[in-house]
Amino acid sequence: MRDIRIAAAIFHSAAPKIQRNMARMEAMVRTAKARGADLICFPEMNISGYTSRPDIQAVAEPVPGPISSRLSRLSTQEGIAILGGMAEKGVDGRLFVSHLAAFPDGALGIYRKVHVAPPEQFVYAAGEDVPVFHFAGITFGIQLCYDTHFPDLSTLMAQKGADIIFMPHASPRGTPEEKYRSWRRHLPARAFDNSLYVIACNQAGENANGLQFPGIAMVIDPSGNIIEKNLSGREEMIVTDLSADAMARVRGHKMRFFLPNRRQSLYERARHDTGGRE
Repeated sequence: MRDIRIAAAIFHSAAPKIQRNMARMEAMVRTAKARGADLICFPEMNISGYTSRPDIQAVAEPVPGPISSRLSRLSTQEGIAILGGMAEKGVDGRLFVSHLAAFPDGALGIYRKVHVAPPEQFVYAAGEDVPVFHFAGITFGIQLCYDTHFPDLSTLMAQKGADIIFMPHASPRGTPEEKYRSWRRHLPARAFDNSLYVIACNQAGENANGLQFPGIAMVIDPSGNIIEKNLSGREEMIVTDLSADAMARVRGHKMRFFLPNRRQSLYERARHDTGGRE
């Protein structure tokens, strides 16, 4: 890993006002770039607006398509990597909760939410791939909201070489302080157990679809410490330097870097063990 400056956006996304959301997104991208960020992460479905209603079909787009093309152009023009969320229409007509990773060299990656929350399962299909992405000397993964409650997913990304996991949310209800207490229960554990950085951000405000979002963001270091947070509840961003030295101090310590001692083969055998007599 190399040192990198990242931005995490708290974003007010109106559903399904794509052009409005993209315009606000572009302004925040330029602000992040002016503050020296190499990458900016936006919340889950910030472009399409979050909903679990079937009418999202009307604004879902394929990838590549108009949204992904516009995001790629913006990344190239501004020289900053952009992570942004949308409702994606697959080639077979299924809908996915997807997050795009647009890079300044024109490359485009995509992560499709693999753990679809129960209220979403009537509308969205689950992704089947767990990619990691490479940029500016870092390797990172993306998880979306409900994904973050499944520890195995973070471990798999760490095993694939992730230094950072970005965790964009569209998590409604509650005050910023209540959402912060909720995130503190599990997000620091994902960082601590896997010795990597975790960056989480959420939508903010009323989304014109009956949902209210508390709008917070936080950065967690490889020791599980919260090193930056914003609980304003408003559309803002945090900009943070992620240190390669902080990562090396953890991963270079034989008692603090747990992953190399994980007994993968034991867990795989246990899956096939009935645990009782025939």
